[in-house]
Amino acid sequence: MKLIVQIPCLNEALTLPPTVASIPSKIVGIDCIEILVIDDGSTDNTSQIAQECGVHYVIRNTSNLGLAYSFKRGLDECLARGADIIVNMDGDNQYKGSEIAQLIEPILKGRADFVVGDRQTDLIEEFSVFKKFLQRLGSRVVRSLAQATVRDSTSGFRAFSRKAAFKLTVLGGYTYTHETILQAHAKGITIADVIVSVNPKTRDSRLFRTLRSYLAFSIASIIRVFTMYNPLKVFLIAGLGVLAAGSILAIRFLYYYFTLSAAGLIQSLIFGAVLMLGGLTIILVGVLADLIQFNRRLIEDVLERVKKLELEK
Repeated sequence: MKLIVQIPCLNEALTLPPTVASIPSKIVGIDCIEILVIDDGSTDNTSQIAQECGVHYVIRNTSNLGLAYSFKRGLDECLARGADIIVNMDGDNQYKGSEIAQLIEPILKGRADFVVGDRQTDLIEEFSVFKKFLQRLGSRVVRSLAQATVRDSTSGFRAFSRKAAFKLTVLGGYTYTHETILQAHAKGITIADVIVSVNPKTRDSRLFRTLRSYLAFSIASIIRVFTMYNPLKVFLIAGLGVLAAGSILAIRFLYYYFTLSAAGLIQSLIFGAVLMLGGLTIILVGVLADLIQFNRRLIEDVLERVKKLELEK
């Protein structure tokens, strides 16, 4: 059983050594532990420091391509190097490598193929009250949509079985956290979470400049991924809502027309008809999107098979 710990990095020369040092050299049930560093176009000597720390593999993006791309590239590299289990952790020394054993335990025992480390964000002192509220709200939304007991949906401390890593395809260019959870549910990957602790904060997040921008990107990502795998449900709900609004206006017109003979409410009839036509159009778009979804699933299945052929050579 081979475990590879992948660490996406951007200018982590100072925090990478303690991060690597915390990773255990032996874990019960694991025969081989290796470390992969993905340098996302760092302008410091992150790659050199990684090599000096004795990591097994260092790959480097020629420019800063973002966390999602580095995460995806890391998964492919780990699969190509024969990983049976892949652990993802950040290079800022936020997570404790000593807790990798408990993170991968559900995979080793066959209870899950995808495990998320729950940081217990309510207990993190550096998080403001508002940020803790957003974390709880976001995790609750993702947990509801994915029908999984994931209490910390934005945690980057994650473990994947080889099976799960082959099935996941990160499409977003911003972050992978919400997308992989929603995608895992859509593809039948069993998800679990375990409680982990974190080290004191070493720096501000480089993923987003402001909380507002992070919130906007996260909401857009959740809506996009959920709609991608559940188009008929989303468009049907939206279409029925618009159709109902139009029907109310049409009923209003008929009520006044037959009871009060009010001919001056023709605008309600026109607006209601427009809304009803719009609602029916949205529902038809949902049907078409649902048909397209089946083609996309077939393409993803082919992609998974191609990846296995390429990466298992």
